[in-house]
Amino acid sequence: MFKGFEKKHKRVNGVDICYRIGGEGPGLLLLHGHPQTHVIWHKIAEKLALSFTVVAADLRGYGDSGKPPATPDSRHYAKSVMAKDQVELMQAIGFNNFDVLAHDRGARVAYRMGLDYENNIGRMMLLDIAPTLAMYEQTTEAFARAYWHWFFLIRPAPFPESTIESDPEGYLRAVMSPRSAGMRPFTQAAFSEYLRCVSLPNAAVGLCEDYRASAGIDLLADRKDYNTGNKIQVPLSVLWSKDGPIGRYFSPLKEWQKVAINVQGKELPCGHYIPEEVPELLLENVEHFFIP
Repeated sequence: MFKGFEKKHKRVNGVDICYRIGGEGPGLLLLHGHPQTHVIWHKIAEKLALSFTVVAADLRGYGDSGKPPATPDSRHYAKSVMAKDQVELMQAIGFNNFDVLAHDRGARVAYRMGLDYENNIGRMMLLDIAPTLAMYEQTTEAFARAYWHWFFLIRPAPFPESTIESDPEGYLRAVMSPRSAGMRPFTQAAFSEYLRCVSLPNAAVGLCEDYRASAGIDLLADRKDYNTGNKIQVPLSVLWSKDGPIGRYFSPLKEWQKVAINVQGKELPCGHYIPEEVPELLLENVEHFFIP
């Protein structure tokens, strides 16, 4: 995986961020989702590197990046803090301006980047999410059953952490296998890497604190932006899965139009794990959107 890439670490914003870098050209930051790592991009990273300097990073709390301790308000995992990590990483590498391709939790970090760092972002593509505020405020029984982990992970410590730590593989499979494609999208090498990382010390803390922040401190920030009319200004593309809960329980494009000025989007014929389920189709959309 990641032929021609280097795996590196850099200290930014008070945390160690792990990333792979390869290719040459304009900067393209790739951000992964839960419960995975930057390895989700292994099927497309080498092709993207033909047109971009690709930086595939692990979010704080995930993969081989640092995992700050829990706090009562989960402030170490506020999306404003996680966004700052990634902007400082790209600046330290040499890119003050760059594009962003992000999936799931990484897309929630990218959403905050688009609001707080619009002068640093050229274009953003977000995969299979609706805005966090909309998803919590429109939660139904069906959505809660499909996204049960949202509500499990925000329970007070140490219950969810100890449950994950007692059976990391069981947790991974419980989250990933019920999706529409089952475990088929994941190569053995990729799954082994996800399992290694979720088994690391304090990995469960990072996962839970990420979600606790989204249900607390991040919602406060999102409501403030929504009420004051602060919207994403950079060009935004949103793609969601035909067979996943986002399109089934929400109106993704409509919700993004409420929080972004210049947004386009469409449904893809796949499930939640877009980069691993339909890599070639994703590449087509990336090239159409990012490459002039």
